[in-house]
Amino acid sequence: MKILAIQNRMGIGDTVIFLPFIKALYKKFNSPISLLVKESSKADQYLFQTNYIDKILILERDSNNDSRHSGLLGSFNLINDLKKYNFEKIFIFNSSLRFNLIARFSNIPEIYQYPLFNKNKQHITDTPKKFLKDKLDINVNEDPDIQISDELISEAIKKFQINKNELNILMGIGGSGPTKRIPSRIFLDVIDKILKIKKCKFFLATGKNNEEQIILNEILNTKYRNFCVPLDKFSIRKTLPIIKNCNLSICNDSSFSHLSAALGIKTITLMADTPLIYGNYSSNMFPILPDGEAIVGHNTLGKEKINSEKIFNKLIEITN
Repeated sequence: MKILAIQNRMGIGDTVIFLPFIKALYKKFNSPISLLVKESSKADQYLFQTNYIDKILILERDSNNDSRHSGLLGSFNLINDLKKYNFEKIFIFNSSLRFNLIARFSNIPEIYQYPLFNKNKQHITDTPKKFLKDKLDINVNEDPDIQISDELISEAIKKFQINKNELNILMGIGGSGPTKRIPSRIFLDVIDKILKIKKCKFFLATGKNNEEQIILNEILNTKYRNFCVPLDKFSIRKTLPIIKNCNLSICNDSSFSHLSAALGIKTITLMADTPLIYGNYSSNMFPILPDGEAIVGHNTLGKEKINSEKIFNKLIEITN
């Protein structure tokens, strides 16, 4: 059976959060699901070995209206693109009339979609749960699941000399915005506390943004350099088996916190300036909030108040 799911949110985290709903469709129909996602989701970088995913189709659409799928002409292009696959069912995880019409003109016989014209206040997990319960009587309670082969995991052990008798920790020190990036001094304090009790290797995951590189270099230009492995020159595809070999992760609200948790790694999420749902939707996530805050959201601006002692204590709790 050929089934397409549309998830047109922007980032890696949004796509990872939706994976339990895609997997539920796979189980319901006993068929892998194709995804239509934006290029910014980078889904092809981390779902290439996940068995409930079939094809990954890219929605070429941006705010400039000059991409292949933008505007009226773009809708016709997308219709023609989808027709090639002869999809039998489509699940549209949004309320867009445009996608509804595209599905119809693509000759997809069974169309399932959020209620039309109802875009306001759609909760990122509650809304798709209700959608699949109402449409197919499916209860979705699983964590996101990204799969990676044993062969790639073994190759990473050899390439990066990962010692399973030591503690291996992913540190997601980057982030999509400056208010999400915890200062290097806090990570350094955590590194210091850990090394006092356990031999450890730290894999530093970040992007190439200038501010992220500053944080990376502030960590590397210390006495802890020899315990750290920077991952900024590796693609997400290459980092997955490294993450899978880690005992746990300590991550800003970044793509690496989502990827780590979906790979089954216990992940301490540092929630400085994002709604808590992005750091606690998985049972593999253990959120740390800024000191003095009972809840967190946009404009909390709490990155300076993330407490390294709380991170360390949570790490001890998890590893014990």
